[in-house]
Order: sequence, then structure tokens, then C-alpha cells
Amino acid sequence: MGFKCGIVGLPNVGKSTLFNALTKAGIEAANFPFCTIEPNTGVVPMPDPRLDQLAEIVKPQRTLPTTMEFVDIAGLVKG
Repeated sequence: MGFKCGIVGLPNVGKSTLFNALTKAGIEAANFPFCTIEPNTGVVPMPDPRLDQLAEIVKPQRTLPTTMEFVDIAGLVKG
């Protein structure tokens, strides 16, 4: 089970830049409004030192960290 996070805001404020910084996806982040038309989605593993400690004790065959899914949507406008 993972987490989901939507990046919401006004047009041309840096949502896609933040998305790229979080996911290393490399989507277009242009300096004009409505560069993003379709939502962009990126999934990032979330490291957890507690999981590493449990894995040392239990010695499972594999460990699967939780994930965070980021969604970059088009800028919101009034109306």
C-alpha cells in the first residue's frame, strides 16, 4: 500500500518543476501557462530505516518499501 499526493495550484507557479524534482521524471516544465494538459504521474519508493531494521532481524527473501505516487495536474483557474 502506498501514498498518493496531488500537486495542485495556479498556472505557471512551478508545479511541474516540483514534480520533476520529486520524481526525476524530466517532464516539460515551460515558462507559460497550461504547459501541462494531461496529468503526469510518477511513483517514488520511500526509504524507511525501520524497514531495514526489521529486515535485519527477520531476514526476508526480499523487502518492498512503500511508495509515494505524485500526480501533476494542469493549473487551476477561476470559473
